[in-house]
Amino acid sequence: MTDWLLIAPVLLPVLAAGLSLAVWRSAGAQRLLGTGGLLVALVDAVVLLVLSDRRGPLVLDVGGWPAPAGITLVADRLSALLLTVALAVALAVLVFAIGQGTAGSGSGDPVHAPFHPSYLLLAAGVSLAFLAGDLFNLFVAFELMLAASYVLINLDADESRIRAGMTYTITSLLSSLLFLTAIAVVYAATGTVNLADLGGKVPDLPEGLRTVFSLLLLIVFGIKAAMVPLHFWLPDSYPTAPAPITAVLAALLTKVGLYAMVRTQTLLFPRTEPWTPLLVAAGVTLLVGILGAIAQQDLNRLLSFVLVSHIGYMLFGLSLYSVTGLTGTVLYAMHHIAVQAALFLIAGLVAAWSGTASLSRLARAAPPPGILAGLFLVSGLSLAGIPPLSGFVGKLVLLQAGVEQGGTAALALLAAALLTSLLTLYTMAKVWRAAFATGSGRPPRARPRGGGARLMVGATAGTVLIGVAVALGAGPVARVGERAAVDLLERDAYLEAVLGMRGEIPTDVREAGETGGAGGTPGAGGAAYTRGAGRDPDGGPDPGGETDRGIHRTEERERR
Repeated sequence: MTDWLLIAPVLLPVLAAGLSLAVWRSAGAQRLLGTGGLLVALVDAVVLLVLSDRRGPLVLDVGGWPAPAGITLVADRLSALLLTVALAVALAVLVFAIGQGTAGSGSGDPVHAPFHPSYLLLAAGVSLAFLAGDLFNLFVAFELMLAASYVLINLDADESRIRAGMTYTITSLLSSLLFLTAIAVVYAATGTVNLADLGGKVPDLPEGLRTVFSLLLLIVFGIKAAMVPLHFWLPDSYPTAPAPITAVLAALLTKVGLYAMVRTQTLLFPRTEPWTPLLVAAGVTLLVGILGAIAQQDLNRLLSFVLVSHIGYMLFGLSLYSVTGLTGTVLYAMHHIAVQAALFLIAGLVAAWSGTASLSRLARAAPPPGILAGLFLVSGLSLAGIPPLSGFVGKLVLLQAGVEQGGTAALALLAAALLTSLLTLYTMAKVWRAAFATGSGRPPRARPRGGGARLMVGATAGTVLIGVAVALGAGPVARVGERAAVDLLERDAYLEAVLGMRGEIPTDVREAGETGGAGGTPGAGGAAYTRGAGRDPDGGPDPGGETDRGIHRTEERERR
């Protein structure tokens, strides 16, 4: 049963994409397949999240070939959390696209017929990236997302969109070529591309070689995550696409790059102290991105630079290599997926009602409907980190991590994060004044019109509510995020689940976990080392837990 749960988020969208292409003459059938496929995949992701939190990492050896030789899919707390939020947002954005007409306005429309298959393949690529247990299938996931996103960006495009799409595609192809080169050199040095196997072998390599590999993978995934100075492609590529395409790409693709960065840097290159190159990159990303946003007069370009800036918050948490820092990264990534998608959807609605995305022209146009103003207010304040919204939750944990770490570099980054938050509030106020503020010199506020508009507003509200749900469930979500952070630093549960063996972990992390005892509580210094003892995250017995599962997997390999 678990095997099917692991393959479903990838397989279901692929099958639905094939069927959608076969029935391209029926817009209704395509919509049913798209929304139905993503809804079932979302339910499956929720089940994976519950099971992985209770049992530890879930593993599928595709085709019965055990790791490290075969293809392995792995769902742990981190991947299941991000997969759940990503699929929820993808479903809401698809509903928006149906209401807007981007997904096709009627049956037999050959121009928009590829939308649903491409969108579903994009969702399959995102799911595969979160579940991939080896570098090569992570590369396959990125290529699947690239192919699908290129079709979506250029669907019914004019010359300017094609030009922007080429910038996006060429940059993505170059980063993919660099990624493939990195895979080749890592395989030449270690003889494997399986992430768990690499987690045991890379720490044994010479220090200089480890540093080269770490920087190479940081650059590869930094391009995909739009980390400064590798962000140049994003502000020129995203704003030209239709609102739902921009929203889903901005929300998901950069977070997949960030996820790959977090996974590889913690699993392959374990550290016990902050990593200076990443600290510097986080600070530069925060400040350069938000200063670029302040200089923009186009709403979509402004949001694109804000997106770049807030990648820095997630890099901030990763760079500290602490439980608190990584917890903040996980929480902020969940928040950012939902809020950034919502803001781009709102921007699309504003442009549709006002006929422009220019802030100077918006200031003279009729303000959008009040419900849209309310949705922007919630999303903008959340992005700025105003309590009690989801952005505040993630930033609070990140600030706590910076204070706990101490030191000149961490405190300087803490100051950059606070300054960026204030400047984000300024940019959101700038957008509010231009687009939503009423005054004597402006026409009356516009009213929602038509079923399509109501569907788009409803989908946007649903996306905003995903972020609100993260804030309302801050306690339980933060605890799961903390356990995910502990998993990332300990690495032992991941290695044992995939390989059926105890992996090499840093001595201080091992000691911090083991001294917690069977009933310990995860904290900033480590976590209770209970998975190997066959216990659940709360310290109680786990009859179907990691020990029994690891024994069965080892015995199966011996029989083979």
